Amino acid sequence: MHNLKSNFDKIFPIVKQQLKQLKYKKNKVGRPAKFSDTKLIALSLTAASLGIDSENYLFSKLNCDYKKSFPDLITRSKYNIRVRQLSLVIEQIRKQLIESFNSFENIFSIDSMPMEICKIARAGRVKICKDQFNALPAKGYCASQKQFFYGYKLQAVVGLNGAIKMYDLSPGNIHDSVYLTDVRQKLTNCSLIGDKAYDSVPIQLALFEENNISLFAPKRKYSSKDIKFPHRLKLLRKRVETTFSQLCDQFNIRRNYAKSFSGFASRVIIKITAFSLLQYINRFINKKAQNQIKHALA
Repeated sequence: MHNLKSNFDKIFPIVKQQLKQLKYKKNKVGRPAKFSDTKLIALSLTAASLGIDSENYLFSKLNCDYKKSFPDLITRSKYNIRVRQLSLVIEQIRKQLIESFNSFENIFSIDSMPMEICKIARAGRVKICKDQFNALPAKGYCASQKQFFYGYKLQAVVGLNGAIKMYDLSPGNIHDSVYLTDVRQKLTNCSLIGDKAYDSVPIQLALFEENNISLFAPKRKYSSKDIKFPHRLKLLRKRVETTFSQLCDQFNIRRNYAKSFSGFASRVIIKITAFSLLQYINRFINKKAQNQIKHALA
């Protein structure tokens, strides 16, 4: 399981097949790359699948134990630059994988998770992720953990089978219900199950009238309507919480080593794509339970 080269050999043909289906072609400018894009994407997804999120550790491992296995390996700096350039291609691969086993899903759970980039005490003096004016981090509050944080929120829509249908990053001070604007543009004819943050009658009516989306959320304590949230919906909503727990446990998605927002976003994309890839391997190759991702590469 921990042999990086053997796991790379399992993931490489899947990536190659997905890029072929996407009809991906690298712009032919200058000499051909020493380390192909297919290998680069496969290596980044392999590292993420094994819980390796430090490029420093990854390259020290490659140069010490796998130098003969990757004779055409590029430098760490070039790897970092090219991974960021290919992040949108990696996201296209994820969407294609999801469509293969999540295209007929019509019930989803929605939630957010704090993505801290540094402690609040350092927020005023750090320059992390402040390179893009339209994607600045901000101070936010996590109601479930009852604490403030500085960074972003990972907003996600997850199917009942555990596959992440769509996701996005928003500043920490943006309310969860704002993300429903993006959901309205991409989903129709389905049901969404959220927590109290999504309890808004105007938003629920707009989603239903414009997109035929039924939004279910428990009422807030100060709500005038005393309507009990069905226990069955509470159980269905736990699916998104389980997905977040898997992303934190195996992929360390809340741990940040990036200095720029593009680097931070590309790491999130790679980890979520690796999560979807392991689900794909379990379902179509291993013929096992889809969400037992720890056993996908065993």
